Amino acid sequence: MTPDNMFEIYLKRLEFVNKKLSAGMYTLTQSLNLEAGTTPSKAVLSRDRWTLYHYEPVSPGSAKTPVLVIYALVNRYYMMDLQPDRSMVKKFLEMGLDVYVLDWGYPTPIDKYLTMEDYIDDYMDEVVDFVRSFSSDGKVNLFGVCQGGTFSAIYASLYPQKVRNLTLLVAPINFESENGLLNVWAKHMDVDKMVDTLGNVSGDFMNIGFLMLNPLRLMFAKYVDFLENLDDKEFVSNFIRMEKWIFDSPDQAGEAFRKFIKDMYQENRLAKGTFELGGRTVSLKNINMPVLNVFALLDHLVPPECSEPLIEYISSQDKTNLSFSTGHIGIFTSSKSQKEYAPKIAQWILERSGGA
Repeated sequence: MTPDNMFEIYLKRLEFVNKKLSAGMYTLTQSLNLEAGTTPSKAVLSRDRWTLYHYEPVSPGSAKTPVLVIYALVNRYYMMDLQPDRSMVKKFLEMGLDVYVLDWGYPTPIDKYLTMEDYIDDYMDEVVDFVRSFSSDGKVNLFGVCQGGTFSAIYASLYPQKVRNLTLLVAPINFESENGLLNVWAKHMDVDKMVDTLGNVSGDFMNIGFLMLNPLRLMFAKYVDFLENLDDKEFVSNFIRMEKWIFDSPDQAGEAFRKFIKDMYQENRLAKGTFELGGRTVSLKNINMPVLNVFALLDHLVPPECSEPLIEYISSQDKTNLSFSTGHIGIFTSSKSQKEYAPKIAQWILERSGGA
């Protein structure tokens, strides 16, 4: 290749980049729809930092037992309702489920003494009792997501009479795995020093850790993709909306964080049957209701081997493992989530809730 040819190629590339940046700058000056969690809902109960929301039905309900979503304390529940075309909640509503979601809110410094007992025995139990008061059978369909799934398994073990069906989504139960940096780091974390020093654990600190789990993808490659698609208004809106969710990270209440890291990640007490809450030993064998255990085969936060063994620990006769070839976030937001994942989950719940 001659120098003249090389120069011509460089000029064409520079012209392409300039056009892309110019179009991108124009895109950024336009009105972008960055709202998340837009499916209509109303607050029906609140206390301290948390609020319970009830979504407005969009089709005649066919399930007699309402669904109560318990999300993780890390990040926010609206990942399940990121935008109208990427909303697991909206799909559930369209299929006739009655959906409530518990928003944990943002802990303040005075909440550093909140324990797992406060979250599960107090807050969750109050919310469950409220929701099941609107149920024809006096029970709820408990739907736990990620850490909220761990909490939901514990709750269902302690209060099985209140739960009609239990659905867990990318929920860690067996923390023995060395597959995944999060598991490795948590096992070697000096959580006592961290909580004794900081009180609450900063959401920003947690986010840095999550980004470091896959730094090439999460700290470099995705921003290159953003620049390459800067002239695509829809792509830019979706990207910023997702970034908003990623960095909307509540602090973690110190004492609850301490117990979760030590008893789960470091000692694997729940899977071993030695976990205690409020002076009671939690036995997963007490889970005797129908259980759907959903996990993602490409999950780097909760590897499949952390979720899949659940059905070995419970006494339910009706129990199903359901896996999808996607990641921790893709299970909520991918196109397949709307077409395949959410409908399968909703159908399973409907068939066991007096619905179609």
